[in-house]
Amino acid sequence: MVEAQLHLFEADRLRQAVVSVFLAAGSNEREARLIAGHLVEANLRGHDSHGVGMIPSYVKNILAGDFVVNQTLQVALDTGAMLICDAWQGAGQVMAHDAMDLGIARATEQGSAIVSLRNSHHVGRIGHWAEQCAAAGLVSLHFVNVVAGAFVAPFGGTQARLGTNPFAAAFPRPVGPPLVIDFATSRLAMGKVRVAYNKGTELPPGAIVDNQGQPTTDPAAMFEEKPGSLLPFGEHKGFGLMLACELLGAAVVGAGTQVGPKGPGPVLNSMFSVLLSPERLGTAEPFTREMEAMLAWVLSENEGGTADVKLPGTPELDSRARRLRDGIPLDSNTIEQLREAGRSVGATHLDL
Repeated sequence: MVEAQLHLFEADRLRQAVVSVFLAAGSNEREARLIAGHLVEANLRGHDSHGVGMIPSYVKNILAGDFVVNQTLQVALDTGAMLICDAWQGAGQVMAHDAMDLGIARATEQGSAIVSLRNSHHVGRIGHWAEQCAAAGLVSLHFVNVVAGAFVAPFGGTQARLGTNPFAAAFPRPVGPPLVIDFATSRLAMGKVRVAYNKGTELPPGAIVDNQGQPTTDPAAMFEEKPGSLLPFGEHKGFGLMLACELLGAAVVGAGTQVGPKGPGPVLNSMFSVLLSPERLGTAEPFTREMEAMLAWVLSENEGGTADVKLPGTPELDSRARRLRDGIPLDSNTIEQLREAGRSVGATHLDL
């Protein structure tokens, strides 16, 4: 397996290139900048799976009419305690941002809120939306289903049946960044397989099986005419959470689930979010006290210098600092795919 050459890009340069692509594809300025900001931030956090490498599929979906540019989020149901929002295949980075804004306002006022976003184009890195809530002082939980094709085999099986169905949660802290938990319920997100394929690198053992159900570390197995399957993390536990994300994220609020081997074309997400305000609930002081005491206890083994325990979200912040300093690495295959996506919508002079 031959590794592709890597090139480094400053974050601002990459953001501007992404804005240029989406403006050319028909997005308005706000939409283009929200998409670009989200994708490049994913790259900065080290999640290239959810970064600018998604652009070729986004552009393909725009040209096919499966990604509706400049869509406006619509509130389909407002019970006071719960909002159901329809995205109608609008840009996920806009639809999720606006849905969380509605939920933040409601939870800040009432103490809690449930916000459902259904039938959105790909919403990207779910931790981004948890961070948006945490920045407003809210605790949040996010259950997401993915309808794009069956990629993940159920525990005990070898044939794909569901999407990678991510989960995220965030807890604001009085000083410093929030505690952010964000993961796919498969051992790897499908985007991480794409990144490895483009880079020419192997996957960790135990992440996928080939189309014969045999373990493999070759990402090409997921791109064959008859592809292999990702596996759930944590065996039956990850599979159970995957089912919960499918049902809470979509079925409970009337959105589509993955019920066959192929999706409708685009990556569609529905997201079920629970937002809580410790301040409004009157628990801010004990919540902060207990959280900080617990986290200090969790990290206490580091004090002797014999352990390297990290809180969730810390590796992403380390990556962000490093990539802001040194640049964001993109492999030559991904760069050419980005240029081709730009050419397809008339953005022929990208600074890439």
